[in-house]
Amino acid sequence: MGSDAPALIACSHGTASPAGQAAVAALVAAVATARPDLEVHEAFVDVQQPDPATVLATLPPDRRARLVPLLLSAGYHVFVDLSDIAADRAGTDVTRALGPDPRLVALLHRRLDAAGLRDGDRVVLAAAGSSDARAVTDCAATAEALAGRVGAPVTAAYLSAAEPRVADAVAAQRDPAYAVNAGKATAPPRVVVATYLLAPGYFADVAAASGADVVTPPLLLPDETPPPELVDIVIERHLG
Repeated sequence: MGSDAPALIACSHGTASPAGQAAVAALVAAVATARPDLEVHEAFVDVQQPDPATVLATLPPDRRARLVPLLLSAGYHVFVDLSDIAADRAGTDVTRALGPDPRLVALLHRRLDAAGLRDGDRVVLAAAGSSDARAVTDCAATAEALAGRVGAPVTAAYLSAAEPRVADAVAAQRDPAYAVNAGKATAPPRVVVATYLLAPGYFADVAAASGADVVTPPLLLPDETPPPELVDIVIERHLG
């Protein structure tokens, strides 16, 4: 491959959604195109195949490899699943997750702008969620950084495994005064969900059904070129 770098094993969660599968595959292909000197493979920690251990087994025994989690925060999959797989093979290690990272915050902000974010909107960050407190802390940090960009508070909420749940956070942002004064001339604040997910799939569908007035799409979409910031982050995690 013309590089001494380890093989890059891009490890996403996996999804049954064809749109999500296409979006993640496009990101992996964009990484390979951006760095043709790197050996790039795609693997999945759940739902899809091949899993990382299967991909590693196809490499020569002395070939170094690095598992790059295509995950926005680090939880069980990073600290247990991928770490255990790496520990079972010499010359293999795991990078940190894609987030937190200011470039992801910039992408979230761009999605909000494209969705028509207005002054006065109440923003909820919809993350996948994790039982690992470190992942929840990562998401809270992302919400705080996004608040700095939009100039208003952002509530971190979760689609599974952590609290508050996104639908509950959306409901909590509704102003009861407007429900009582239905004839009030001023429109009530909208609740906008910033979807902090890598690609379409089950969790994105749950976020879309959260009851918010506006829900942004995930960071990757199958009909869009992968954002260069995401490509850069994957490569930096691998080479850093």
